[in-house]
Amino acid sequence: MTIDGIDPVELYGQNNSKLKLLKKAFPDVTITSRGENLKLTGSKSSTQQAKAKVERMVNMIRQNEDLSEQSVIALLNQNAQLNDEEEQFKKGSNVIVYGKNGKPIKAKTRNQKKLVQLSEMNDVVFAIGPAGTGKTYTAVALAVKALKNRLVKKIILTRPAVEAGESLGFLPGDLKDKVDPYLRPLYDALDDLIQAEKLDYFMTNRVIEVAPLAFMRGRTLDNAFIILDEAQNCTTTQIKMFLTRLGPSAKCIITGDLSQIDLPGHQKSGLYRALDILSDIDGIASLRLSPEDVVRHRLVKEIILKYDEDDQKRNRRFKSEEE
Repeated sequence: MTIDGIDPVELYGQNNSKLKLLKKAFPDVTITSRGENLKLTGSKSSTQQAKAKVERMVNMIRQNEDLSEQSVIALLNQNAQLNDEEEQFKKGSNVIVYGKNGKPIKAKTRNQKKLVQLSEMNDVVFAIGPAGTGKTYTAVALAVKALKNRLVKKIILTRPAVEAGESLGFLPGDLKDKVDPYLRPLYDALDDLIQAEKLDYFMTNRVIEVAPLAFMRGRTLDNAFIILDEAQNCTTTQIKMFLTRLGPSAKCIITGDLSQIDLPGHQKSGLYRALDILSDIDGIASLRLSPEDVVRHRLVKEIILKYDEDDQKRNRRFKSEEE
């Protein structure tokens, strides 16, 4: 991991005194530091825990909090003073971030809470589930939180521009006018989280960028919280292209609903393959949300369950006919 913009002496301490405390707390993790680069190697569980502590130390420095050796000891003993939002989350209110007019944005279901935890412990998280489970909204809230806490310098939100049964190619206007319908749900989430004037400033100055996936090709995305939404509509080539854009200090959440694939013809979603072959990489996690996590109208959950039930019946009938 890269400690961008942080004085190594302030983080590691004089003569690496704070770094030694970290190494002592995680004896089964090999911690190597070279300037702004910090390498953690060991078991997945231990390295994730150690990384979470380092990220908290970095955040304390960026928030101008005291990071004395005593504070590090307290943090490593899980008794460190948390900032207001983290304290609220710890006490059970599940606040991720405060949106417009101080509105608390909360993780409302068990899997939404798990998504928050997995994002803190991993650099890439796949959040897979049906419509209405809050996976995109929760991901955007986490991105806004990271930006507010100066853990990243920008937010990048992207989707593949795939038509869901309707042709938008003949809509009037320029390129932005044509692709905005695909990206509208991402704008809606941002509108709910950030005051209009500040959001306009962020968008104008590219602190927050919303763009079709094709616009990511050839770029290196670093010091950023990146969300790839509707990933079920990506081909294998597109997902591989996207994942290989990630810079050393990037965080990423990939969301998708495998029951709503809009790819043309018989093209298979690249999300299936990504979930299959990347699951055992340290720093990559996946989460399956279910109809129990639906936070939209009460009927949405029932609709999803009925479609799932009918799909299972059709699959059983298809298999029996083949036999």
